[in-house]
Amino acid sequence: MADAAAEPVSSIAAPLLGRASATQRWSHVAFLHWRVDAAAVAPLLPPGLRPDEFEGTSWVGLIPFVLDRATVFGSPPVPYFGSFVEVNVRLYAVDALGRRGVVFVSLEASRLAAVLAARALFSLPYRWSRTSVDVSAGEFHYSARRHLAGSLHSDIVVRPRDTRVEGDLLADFLTARWSLFTRVGGRTVRLRNHHEPWELHTAELASLDDTLLAAAGFPGLASRPPESVLYSPGVTTRFGVVA
Repeated sequence: MADAAAEPVSSIAAPLLGRASATQRWSHVAFLHWRVDAAAVAPLLPPGLRPDEFEGTSWVGLIPFVLDRATVFGSPPVPYFGSFVEVNVRLYAVDALGRRGVVFVSLEASRLAAVLAARALFSLPYRWSRTSVDVSAGEFHYSARRHLAGSLHSDIVVRPRDTRVEGDLLADFLTARWSLFTRVGGRTVRLRNHHEPWELHTAELASLDDTLLAAAGFPGLASRPPESVLYSPGVTTRFGVVA
């Protein structure tokens, strides 16, 4: 069967069906994105997926943020292990039904228990790292250093601006993602999520020292200015079940 055309991009998520399997708060989210050739993305995707494209190219994202208030199946927020800074490298894909989603190449997090659980349950490529964020003079300095592989790191300094971003097709393509794809038990699966529309602002990349992009398969990308830099105060996200 031929692949279906990609579903429309929408800044509004469709409702989840049934009970949420987990919730998380994502705060102080920076979105750094670079244009890349779809041919460089395709080999990194799980079987059954193709690169998603905007204006003829695919995209690679470097996304740092604070994750906290994590719950599982209606539990109270998980203390300590459910709160950390994450830095991920992600790609964009479409499945045979035309459904859009995120594919993670790597995710840096400082809570080993959370890393092991995400790897075991969803085969997500979390890596145990020393991560942090510092805020000073209106700038957010995100840092990640991978344990036992100190050469793999990311230091990102972003300066948000007051300008709101609304009705921007590229911004919606890069941020309005309502599922992730991963590989579990030998098959490609989809995990849906739902949150309110992003409050997006323009932002400036003040500095970047990163080797995660190269390790993900994109050498030299960090030496180029990103084509898109955005910031959001954050959202509370609900997850469905793997299907």
